[in-house]
Amino acid sequence: MAALPPLELPETPQLVRNITHFARALRKAGLPAGPGRVADAIRAVEAAGFTDREDFYHTLRACFISRPEHRTVFAQVFRLYWRDPRYLEHMMSLLLPSVQGAAEERPADAAEKRAAEALLDGAERDIPGLAEAEEGGTEIEIDASLTMSREERLKTLDFEQMSLAEMAEARRVLAKMSLAVRPLPGRRATAALSGRRPDWRRTMRRALRQGGEITAFELRAPRPRWPALVALCDISGSMSAYSRTVLHFLHAVANHRGAGWSRVHAFTFGTRLTNITRHLAERDVDAALAAAGAEAQDWEGGTRIGACLETFNRDWSRRVLPQGAIVLLVTDGLDRDEPERLAAAMERLHLSCRRLVWVNPLLRWEGFAPRAAGIRAMLPHVDCFRAGHNIAALAGLAEAVSDPTDRGEKDRLMRSLRAG
Repeated sequence: MAALPPLELPETPQLVRNITHFARALRKAGLPAGPGRVADAIRAVEAAGFTDREDFYHTLRACFISRPEHRTVFAQVFRLYWRDPRYLEHMMSLLLPSVQGAAEERPADAAEKRAAEALLDGAERDIPGLAEAEEGGTEIEIDASLTMSREERLKTLDFEQMSLAEMAEARRVLAKMSLAVRPLPGRRATAALSGRRPDWRRTMRRALRQGGEITAFELRAPRPRWPALVALCDISGSMSAYSRTVLHFLHAVANHRGAGWSRVHAFTFGTRLTNITRHLAERDVDAALAAAGAEAQDWEGGTRIGACLETFNRDWSRRVLPQGAIVLLVTDGLDRDEPERLAAAMERLHLSCRRLVWVNPLLRWEGFAPRAAGIRAMLPHVDCFRAGHNIAALAGLAEAVSDPTDRGEKDRLMRSLRAG
């Protein structure tokens, strides 16, 4: 880690107050910074001192961080809170680049936006000149007649670039979504008034009740059969911003009545495969995902897609893949296993289901090409290749699972693969 510049604190720092406000900002950014951790942080800083910035940073990080996914947000909040004396203006420029004239700068990443929102919540009045501008300053009028509505923008916004408020709204939208599927014609038949095949047994039984005279033919039609949905969701570090949102969507699908699925199974994988199907039965989505996260111990770790698919094919495919099952594979395809091993596991998975749909967030980039070895090994063995980076992309999965002719971006990428 690069050496940090000396920490600039006031001559008479109010240690308890500063750390308490810093913990409050961490809590608003989504980190579990309760009173117990605040007390531990104050005692730790008093014991270690705060003359060296690097020691101060690691002391607070040891007290407030318990999960790897919280490190980036903590680093951004620490940088903005303790380093820049004008951090409020800097954070306002991250949230409002068009007003501050910073459109030519790089866009703020997700961690910076979460840190900015947490520190700006209720603190806008402290920015010099902002209160005067709100009371009697020049009013800026913006013509938004040709811009997208809030709902339309939310549907097309990348999950990774959403703020805390936008992500909460997106999850409310996902909770109301469903993934309807068409029934499959079954081999068994059932009585029907408009059937096309005669039911001779029912016809003869009815005739016997009428003295043996056949007055009408009873008909039957194929009994509809509903397929099962199996979702394999990548929870490695490169997929963390999307996997949690996809699991919210799967929870809504599993608990939506009338969608047509006979059963919804869900598995997570990173360095190992975890079955979280039973947790989807929880009506409360937060409780369901908390239980799933507690069971899956490889969140934001490495990726071994080939090994995990081999485990699924060996231990679970015969149990959860009945005839006509549809598989959703949610991953970016960035794998550390051998491409030959991954291709063999994908081929067997493809042969075990009726339709294999690959949902890849990397399709959000224009000009995406299958350059990674894992993607090149997996692509020939899927029926459909679609994006999964926003609400609109997840809503389009209904067409992908119901239309057997829908191939998404597979044909284009296969041409690119053959040309390369």
